[in-house]
Amino acid sequence: MLITSESVKVGHPDIVCDSIAANIIATILDEEHKIGVTADTMPHCGIEIFLGKGLCIVGGEVATRVYVDVEKIVRDTVLSIGYVDYRLGLNGNSMGILNTIIEQSPDINIGTRADMGKHKEIGAGDQGIIYGFACDETPELLPLPYVLSTRMMRTFENCGNPIFAPDGKGQITVEYNDKGVPLRVATVLMSNAIDYREVPDNAKAGVEPQAKRLAMECLKGWVDEKTEFLFNPTGEWQAINSCSAADSGVTGRKLVVQLYGGYPGAQIGGGSIVNKSPEKVDCSAVLGARYVAKNIVAAGLAKKCAIQVAYAIGMARPISVYVNTFGTGIISDAKTNMLIKEYFDLSPRGMIEKFKLLDGNIYRKLPKTFFLDDYTWEKADMVEALRQAASI
Repeated sequence: MLITSESVKVGHPDIVCDSIAANIIATILDEEHKIGVTADTMPHCGIEIFLGKGLCIVGGEVATRVYVDVEKIVRDTVLSIGYVDYRLGLNGNSMGILNTIIEQSPDINIGTRADMGKHKEIGAGDQGIIYGFACDETPELLPLPYVLSTRMMRTFENCGNPIFAPDGKGQITVEYNDKGVPLRVATVLMSNAIDYREVPDNAKAGVEPQAKRLAMECLKGWVDEKTEFLFNPTGEWQAINSCSAADSGVTGRKLVVQLYGGYPGAQIGGGSIVNKSPEKVDCSAVLGARYVAKNIVAAGLAKKCAIQVAYAIGMARPISVYVNTFGTGIISDAKTNMLIKEYFDLSPRGMIEKFKLLDGNIYRKLPKTFFLDDYTWEKADMVEALRQAASI
C-alpha cells in the first residue's frame, strides 16, 4: 500500500500570498499591542491576496484601531522570501501592488464582539465545519508522508545553495504494510526552479545529483537503495519561469498541503487559515481541533483520531462535535466525544487565549507550517487528565 503527501516551499506563489496576508495581520496585531489589545478589543481581519505576473492585489475586510503600510508589508514579505530579482520570477522591489481592503461589515462585527450583538460574547466570525487529525505514525503524532514532505521543503529552503530558487514543490510516497505500518519511502519527487546564473559552465548535469543528496540526507532512515528519485520531471524549470512569472498565487489554495498533506482520513474543511484573525474559526478551530486530536492520541485513547467541529456565525460554542477513532479507540467514540466537551474549550475566546493567537509572531510562522513547531496547540498537556477521566 502506497500513500503520498505533497508539500511546497514558502516561495510557491500560493504560500507567498499566504505569507503576505499573515504578515499584514501580524503587523496590525503588533500595532494594536502598542495601545493594548485583548480578545475583547482585538482587530478583525479577512485578507485575500492574488498574485500574478508581477502584480499583487490585496483585498478583504478589516476592522482595526491602527494604521499599517500595506504596500511596505507586501514588498518586505516578498523580498524576505528571496524574490529580489525578476529573473527569479518575481521582484519585491518593482512589483505592482493594488490595495482594495475595505472595512469589515458591521453585521459581521457585532457577532464577534462581546459587547455587541445578540449573544453578548465573542462569537464565531463565520459558520464553518472544521477538522483536526492525529495518528501515532511519528513522534509528532502526524502522518509520516506529511512530516517527510514538509521536512524536505524546509531542507531545500534552508540549504543556502542559490542554484535552488525560492519556488519549489515535492511529494513523498511511503510504502505501508497490510496493517498500516509505514515501512519505507518508495518515491521522492522534488521539483525546484533553477537559477542557472548560479550554475557553473558545463555543470548543468550536476544539479540533479545535488538535489538528490539534499533530499536523501533529510529523509535518512526511510530511504533505501530502491527508493526512486524524480527531479523536475518535465526536464526543465528555469527560475525566470517560476512564481508569478509562470503561475498565479491565491491565499488558501494550499490547504491540503498545509493540513496533513492529503493523508487518507485527515479531512479538511472551512477555508483559508493564515489570512484571518482568530475569531474566525477557519483559523482558530483548525488549531483547536488538531490540539484535541493530538491529546487524545498522546493519551493512548486511540492510535488515530479525527475531529469534526461545526460553528454558527455569532455563536461561541460549537453546534456539534464529532470524533472518529477509526476503530482504534480503547473507549467508545461516544465517550471520547463526552470527554472533548468536558475538557476542551473550543470557543473563539478560549482558543484565542489558550493558544496566544493575538501574537503577531505566530502569524509570521504559520504559512511555513501549522503543526511542526513549538506552538501551544502542539502541546500534549491534557494527557493525564484524559487518562484519568477514561480510567486508563
